Amino acid sequence: MQKIHFKAPNCWINDPNGFIWYQGQYHLFYQCFPYAPQWGRMHWGHAVSKDLVNWEEKGIALYPTKTDDRSGCFSGSAVEQDGTMYLYYTGVNYLEEDPENINHCRNDQFLSAQMMISSADGMTFDNLQEKKTIIPTIAEDKIGSKTHTRDPKVWRGTDAWYMVLGSSVAHKGRLLIYQSRDLQNWKYLSHVEKDNFGWMWECPDYFEVDGKGITVFSPMAFLNDGKAYDSAAICLFSTFDEATGTMQLADDVQFLDYGLDLYAPQSTTDEDGNRVVIAWMRMPQAVDGKWNGMMCIPRVVSVKNDRIYFRPHPHIQNAFTKEISSPEQAGKSGYLVKTSLKNGECINIGGYRIWREQDKLFTDRSAVFVKDGKYRLTAETPVLRDGCELEIYVDSNLIEVYANQGEAVISSVVYGLSEVVTGEAYTLYTTE
Repeated sequence: MQKIHFKAPNCWINDPNGFIWYQGQYHLFYQCFPYAPQWGRMHWGHAVSKDLVNWEEKGIALYPTKTDDRSGCFSGSAVEQDGTMYLYYTGVNYLEEDPENINHCRNDQFLSAQMMISSADGMTFDNLQEKKTIIPTIAEDKIGSKTHTRDPKVWRGTDAWYMVLGSSVAHKGRLLIYQSRDLQNWKYLSHVEKDNFGWMWECPDYFEVDGKGITVFSPMAFLNDGKAYDSAAICLFSTFDEATGTMQLADDVQFLDYGLDLYAPQSTTDEDGNRVVIAWMRMPQAVDGKWNGMMCIPRVVSVKNDRIYFRPHPHIQNAFTKEISSPEQAGKSGYLVKTSLKNGECINIGGYRIWREQDKLFTDRSAVFVKDGKYRLTAETPVLRDGCELEIYVDSNLIEVYANQGEAVISSVVYGLSEVVTGEAYTLYTTE
């Protein structure tokens, strides 16, 4: 049983997949290479939770069985219809394997197709079912790439189902939109793209919150600062017209998380109808040589003053009720720091520095991260408009800093935190 932050169960994990509230509990599927703490031929791992706090691992749900997914079951989503769970994912077929590691492809020579598996109970999955492919490899290169088209996110519209896929044409990222009446047969409707937004748009999502359409995706080569992660998760207001099947994207862009470690977020609605996202936290090295990859805290999405907010889910906030006097008293799930900062003030959490300057929030993990110049060590938010009330969730390998109930978030992977907190007035809490 895992608590608060879901972590790789002694293997490699990355993107969250198939995140859904189904039959009285949350299901979280995730990209998984179950044999080692390194990226490889993708499977779908599976965990369930009744409260987004306590997670029970259920093992491998999806694995390769067909030509179209022989080299991996890559990212996708889940929906429910008449009690049945439908899982959509991208199957990959390597045309040229690396002879020294057949779990990797050489020279970008692979094909992608979109696939589906249904489950009557959300626990058993027939990976050997007769037909899994629903959208074959794209043959028309003006629509999308036969190689880089992936990560289907499906949602219910007014009178049909819709799917958004990330793709690339002429080294320019785009989204492809499809429609279905029966969840099996899919028709291409349109695409949407923007200039100077990277060459490939991964892990797209579309949903509506507080009457506003929001599109989320992770464009590759969006950050051009020479660092290891050139991609990041972004969100922007948008509109989707079901009558025409077209999407319009606004010009103003936000990062979901200004720490820039967070990637591939996926959303669902919780048991109360709130829109909730969870995402992968990228880690440059395995912990104790055993596991690599973890998920952020589930976050509720809201809109305030034309800005998209991401605040900790109330179930998470309510789990940290036991006040403590020092980090040594915290349980395995870590601790919560509540504080507020004025301009010029700083708090140091185990070597991770957080400070406020010119109404922005800054962080520096130089003292608690790998000594490798490829990675970003500092982060900053835009100007904060609501003050600087902070909730800081501290785990041994992840710190999440929420300003003003989600006005801006900085999350940072860390290694080797100490158990010393110094700074302005603060209060510590842990879980019972």
